[in-house]
Amino acid sequence: MAFSLFHLVREPKTKKGKNPLLLLLHGYGSNEEDLFSFASELPDEYYVISARAPYGLPPYGYAWYAINFDADENKFSDIAEARQSRDLVLQFIDELTAQYPIDAEDVTLVGFSQGCILGYAAALSHPQKIRRVVAMSGYLNEDIAVEGFRENDFSQLKMFISHGSADQVIPVDWARKAKPELDKLGIESVYKEYPVGHGVAPQNFYDLLAWLKR
Repeated sequence: MAFSLFHLVREPKTKKGKNPLLLLLHGYGSNEEDLFSFASELPDEYYVISARAPYGLPPYGYAWYAINFDADENKFSDIAEARQSRDLVLQFIDELTAQYPIDAEDVTLVGFSQGCILGYAAALSHPQKIRRVVAMSGYLNEDIAVEGFRENDFSQLKMFISHGSADQVIPVDWARKAKPELDKLGIESVYKEYPVGHGVAPQNFYDLLAWLKR
């Protein structure tokens, strides 16, 4: 079967009839190897699949959508490209559950930076496909979600949000706006900050693992 996105797979160490999925979405200018370096530390029962974003950024990186670095927050992203990537991720989830023995009711998106922004948008657009979102070092951009997303049933969706308080790429103020919005939608979420820049602190990783295991 041809997949929409190139990806790396760590099969579960503990096989069940169907296993849960952790789908890793990397940041702008990175690639599928980045978050996959954590794969061996992630819980044994999960399929851990790391996707490569569709747009190449020479020399070695990829992006989910183009970014205009010198604009204000509202014009920061190519929204049309971002929405295409959102739909690509949702289609990719369907392909994975068709091809691998993955429990379609137990899909977690783990996104960093641009992957985090995309993870929010995918989950808000189609919460029936995504059970949990780990949103690291990104922010909530509602423009990337489908129109009318507020009418969706979010009762099964949970989110773990984390950000570096010294993040020089995506200001922590942008990240802090997410939880109040999610609260309004009735989405259960945890928000944590760590004294780091644009990266994942060890304590962040331990807290995320504890949250997943809970």
